[in-house]
Amino acid sequence: MNTANRQTFIDNLLATNNVAQQSMHEGHHPFAAILVGPDNRTILMTQFNIDTVNHAEATLARAAAAKYSANYLWTCTLYSTVEPCAMCAGTIYWANIGQVVFAMTEKQLFKFTGDHNENPTMDLPCRDVFKAGQKNIQVRGPYAEVEPQIAALHEKFWN
Repeated sequence: MNTANRQTFIDNLLATNNVAQQSMHEGHHPFAAILVGPDNRTILMTQFNIDTVNHAEATLARAAAAKYSANYLWTCTLYSTVEPCAMCAGTIYWANIGQVVFAMTEKQLFKFTGDHNENPTMDLPCRDVFKAGQKNIQVRGPYAEVEPQIAALHEKFWN
């Protein structure tokens, strides 16, 4: 991957973290997702976490599937502050979103959430969920460059 692409990914992850900050300020868990068009610059949709069942990524993927064609979504990228859980990865798969970029892994998130009953983190990487399917969804992440900003929100929220 060239430096320009990596910087675009980082910029979009930072934009996603801004949505996560909004989520936290509105009393929700500090998770967020954005959907970016094929140019990897145009933000089509944003979504923060609603509750323990309506995660940002799954909610966004369902809304995107209702609004855009499957062929178009295959050319889009979903950005997430934290690696999509198994539920979200499954929804992304069925929505036909072709690429996922995340900043922090589920394992890294567990350091902040521990055994908190509102976020019982599963140790099931999204790459494994996608591999179980027939679509070649591209996954990029984690990105250490933005992890401190995302970790700071989770540390503040879960502790």
